[in-house]
Amino acid sequence: MSDNNSITRAATDAHADQEPQRAVLPAVDVFEDAAGITLLADMPGVTKDLLDLKIEGDALLIEGAVRPLTPEGLEAVYAEVRVPRFRRSFTLSRELDTARIEANLKDGVLTLRIPKQAHAQPRRIPVSAG
Repeated sequence: MSDNNSITRAATDAHADQEPQRAVLPAVDVFEDAAGITLLADMPGVTKDLLDLKIEGDALLIEGAVRPLTPEGLEAVYAEVRVPRFRRSFTLSRELDTARIEANLKDGVLTLRIPKQAHAQPRRIPVSAG
């Protein structure tokens, strides 16, 4: 058997034994101020078209994939490097206004700004004299 055939067979055998790719938990920092919260999620290599943000009830789901770097016109027959698939979920407080979430992806960092509902934000109460 030639070396080329053994590589192809090894790649096929390795592929058959693979379990589904597990998701990586992105590192997330959460900051809160009087007007809402800001989440910063590290998702290196994820592009806007491979990023998926969902709100289901009170749950926020963040998912993103990295496209493997393959030279144009070539297809990987065997690859040991695995590209990550990111996935993280959060339960959001009901005092947050999920209809007004702002999202920005820049340099591998996803920034989500989730404002508080108007009734949950601090407000000043005017006092009249007399």
